[in-house]
Amino acid sequence: MALASGPTRRVLTRPGRLGLGVYGVPKRGAYEWGVRSTRKPEPPPPDRVYEIPGLEPITYLGKMHFVPWLARPIFPPWDPGCTHPKFRRVPPIHEHPLYKDQVCHTFHQRCSLLEGVKQALWLTKAKLIEGLPKKVLSLLDDPRNHIDNQDERVLNVISHARLWHCTGDIPKRETYCPVIVDSLIQLCKSQISKHPSLARRICAKNYRLSTTWNREALLLQVHGSGGARLNARDPLPAIASREEVEATQNHVLETFYPISPTIGLQECNVYDEKDDTGFQEGYPYPYAHTLFLLEAANIRPYRFPPEQLRAKMILFAFGSALAQARLLYGRDAKVLEQPVVVQCVGTDGRVFQFLVLQLNTTDLASNEGVKNLVWVDSDQLLYQHFWCLPVIKKKVVVTGAPPTACHCCTPVPTQRVQACFLCKGSGSIKIHSEIVL
Repeated sequence: MALASGPTRRVLTRPGRLGLGVYGVPKRGAYEWGVRSTRKPEPPPPDRVYEIPGLEPITYLGKMHFVPWLARPIFPPWDPGCTHPKFRRVPPIHEHPLYKDQVCHTFHQRCSLLEGVKQALWLTKAKLIEGLPKKVLSLLDDPRNHIDNQDERVLNVISHARLWHCTGDIPKRETYCPVIVDSLIQLCKSQISKHPSLARRICAKNYRLSTTWNREALLLQVHGSGGARLNARDPLPAIASREEVEATQNHVLETFYPISPTIGLQECNVYDEKDDTGFQEGYPYPYAHTLFLLEAANIRPYRFPPEQLRAKMILFAFGSALAQARLLYGRDAKVLEQPVVVQCVGTDGRVFQFLVLQLNTTDLASNEGVKNLVWVDSDQLLYQHFWCLPVIKKKVVVTGAPPTACHCCTPVPTQRVQACFLCKGSGSIKIHSEIVL
């Protein structure tokens, strides 16, 4: 002990440092003698009024204050006279007035089909044709339908959405995507003087669509908001002839067994089987002309890929056509004498998808008989890329570096347009944003 150092002697002379009490009694630490129990004490039993037949409980209701040896009175639930959202009690689902035992597979705005277009074609009993119909392409090739200075005006639409409309350095997709679509629609409206029939159309947003149909032993429904919709006073003419419609009877629908055809759809027991186009009876523009579906999510996982977007376009266009056909011909009509045609445009602000659907039949229970027709023109780029900021490496502008002469002052091809604007950081650097139409 004499050889021990000073700190060691002080520790040995104080038994409390070794886990012993002041008088050498062992002291219990938190985890020295075992783990303490984390079980919470049981709550005291609630004050209950036991109902005994023939006896009336004595409560402190008449005392107007709490009395511990008397029973607690039972008060009826307080009715404030209104329903507060915080205290609203949701009834059980089986007590809902629209509850049904049969499960309905619903497709809404955020449903993503696993098999994409293949699954959408099976659900709608449709045949896919690549490319747009010849009647639509003939309208595009007609010089009378072209807009004066079309390339320049489209370039102004893109620049307005990507550069001038947003005050930030990099505009968000949810900002410039609807601006591009609205500006292109307005560009088409500017041709009313050439085509007076354009004045018989109107664009509606945030409409609600609902329609239900049976597919084999499944009950399917399209429900929800489909974005923007262009309505017209007159229906679109049929695309395919009667012979082409009859020839679809030999078409065999592609299956994807063993995957269920309802994968990706929402199962629900509370639904309404009514057919609603989203517009009241007597609306002056009753016919669906073109649907516009926008995928403007900034985060890529929240944005539909092109395959899923085309599947959503097929289902929403089919739902609009089916609801319109049932209002015109009733629910008992099978093969339609006058097919219903609906167009659809889907985009994420850069890549466009075009679709034309012709509803030939509402008999969707079996795979036999006449099929519906779908024309799809996919992955059409409005512009290749748009650089809002320069790429600078080692203080050198790598992307968009200006040459000795500004390209905006020299003639360039029609398909290759370049726009330049001054950089906010340095006025001596010019950024060239290349847009390939």
